[in-house]
Amino acid sequence: MDTEPQHMERDRSSAPATGPEEGSRFSRIPSRFATSMSWRRTLALGAVCAAAVLLFSNFVVQPFLIPSGSMESTLQVGDRVLVNKLAYRFGSVPQRGDVVVFDGTGSFVQESPPENPVTGLLHGAAASLGLAEPAETDFVKRVVGVGGDRVVCCDKRGRVEVNGLPVDEDYLFAGDVPSRVPFDIVVPDGTLWMMGDHRSNSRDSRDHLGEPGGGMVPVDKVIGRADWLGWPLGRLGSVPGTGAFDGIPAPGATHG
Repeated sequence: MDTEPQHMERDRSSAPATGPEEGSRFSRIPSRFATSMSWRRTLALGAVCAAAVLLFSNFVVQPFLIPSGSMESTLQVGDRVLVNKLAYRFGSVPQRGDVVVFDGTGSFVQESPPENPVTGLLHGAAASLGLAEPAETDFVKRVVGVGGDRVVCCDKRGRVEVNGLPVDEDYLFAGDVPSRVPFDIVVPDGTLWMMGDHRSNSRDSRDHLGEPGGGMVPVDKVIGRADWLGWPLGRLGSVPGTGAFDGIPAPGATHG
């Protein structure tokens, strides 16, 4: 009878290999595969999240790092403001008193400085997340005059006048006067007259009167309105508004 040899042969062929070499080989392959898949999923998720954040920043709300003291005390160096890019997308236009971020190419700077494309791309991505200073062509200022306004400085009490009425600018940096540079301009339609709140430390529309564009910023160069403070934590909240321009008549209107 050959039953015993058959059983022995069957047992030998069906028994799993448990030697150290074969066992370690089969245990390593699934582990490496799982690790690779885990990293791929992590990288894919990171890429999707980064793309979503950049899209949100480009089209809805963008953090903006304040690089200078030109808007003190309203905005301080190192503040991160959240710029509302939808503020002027649906028929609304900038109003007097709004604090806005804009591209100053053609008004505050005549051309964009040359830069390495790769460096520029990386810097632009970091700036759009509020992690780096904005481009040299981006500025944050306050709208003082809109299209058609006559803006004059200064009246007998040293105040800026808009359309014949003085403006009590309660947001000015302590100790500053409205302007040490006299001016009398009419803002062309479709443009804005911009000034910083720290007038003695701000290069704004006044400094570009004799240049092409006359310091006027085209409305279509406005990136958005600075509505909220997102950093530091102790300054979280809305960017303070102002009633300084309440009662200013429309361009060409008379006042009693």
